Amino acid sequence: MPRPEFFRFHNGEKATLPFSSAEYDTRLMGLRTAMDAAGVEIAVLTSMQNVAYYSGFLYCSFGRPYALVVTASEAVTISAGIDAGQPWRRCHGDNLTYTDWARDNFWRAVAHVAGQGRALGLEADHLALAQKDRLDAFLRPRETVDIAPATMQQRMRKSPAEIALIRAGAAVADLGGYAIREAVRLGAREIDVAMAGRDAMELDIARRFPDAEYRDTWAWFQSGLNTDGAHNPVTARRLQRGDILSLNAFPMISGYYTALERTMFAAEVDAECLAIWEANVAAHEYGMSLLKPGMSCAEVTRAINAFFAERDLLRYRSFGYGHSFGLLSYYYGREAGLELREDIDTVLEPGMVVSMEPMLTIPQGQPGAGGYREHDILVLTETGAENITAYPYGPDFNVVG
Repeated sequence: MPRPEFFRFHNGEKATLPFSSAEYDTRLMGLRTAMDAAGVEIAVLTSMQNVAYYSGFLYCSFGRPYALVVTASEAVTISAGIDAGQPWRRCHGDNLTYTDWARDNFWRAVAHVAGQGRALGLEADHLALAQKDRLDAFLRPRETVDIAPATMQQRMRKSPAEIALIRAGAAVADLGGYAIREAVRLGAREIDVAMAGRDAMELDIARRFPDAEYRDTWAWFQSGLNTDGAHNPVTARRLQRGDILSLNAFPMISGYYTALERTMFAAEVDAECLAIWEANVAAHEYGMSLLKPGMSCAEVTRAINAFFAERDLLRYRSFGYGHSFGLLSYYYGREAGLELREDIDTVLEPGMVVSMEPMLTIPQGQPGAGGYREHDILVLTETGAENITAYPYGPDFNVVG
């Protein structure tokens, strides 16, 4: 029996996507403008963030390749047969399903849309070397151009619809924060506290977005030594009186990540810890005041560095002071051109969304030991920035249990 290399499996009706068809058409128009400027005829996008940004389909790889192929007139997602009709239902535009009955049917499906011998745009920061070899073999491009920086620049500037979704995500994160705070008890395990926040957020996302797919929302809650890093996983450590705590609530809505992060203490806080905490809160407030159009990421960073240096705390700074928000996750996506670091010269503009999140880590054995971090999300406006995080920070509210 002949077996197809790829086929259309348009099973069911199109689902409600995170954004309108007009929104996706506008994004694709922006991509095609960037392609024209770079002399690119075809774009083969392979990352989760770009496939989702331009089509609405957030794929689950499980070791299989996926793509969005964009031409001057078409935008076609390429998905694996294991997903059946879900990619078609959840994408803006057309979809081809490739089979696994022969190796490289994925690239045969891509070539069916992209053709051969064209000037081709790809994501150099995502396409693996082995897949690049297959791309060259099946598409035989006349030339290849890294289109990833242009797509990142587009994603950094949010549409009103994106800002509305991010605003909802920040509200969900606040709710998760309150659920975590309510669950803090001496003797409770980190994992139990984190689950309370995660469950509250998932229920709220389902209430707010009844037509969405639900995946990837999580919470981290660290205590004691576990607070020293920003991304330390949850453990079964039990909370003890006087522990420094890190609240981390991370709702994911249709691939869009938002976050709430707060320093807390279990039942009491000593004088040394309080001094470090208050200094970090002061840096947080100062940093938020600097976020306005016309300021560069490097300028903001240097100003906060000077603030910490005056207090002899700069040596305890852990990482950059904030980053862009949008289609990103801990396992995909990053708008690295909009991070508050010394080596990023991007100038802030209205419509960008950025966090302020200074962190100080005092090593174990020193007075005030632990990791201190506050995190708010701000939307850049014409005159400044709007803080869309509402959960309180600082000692008055966050000595709990």
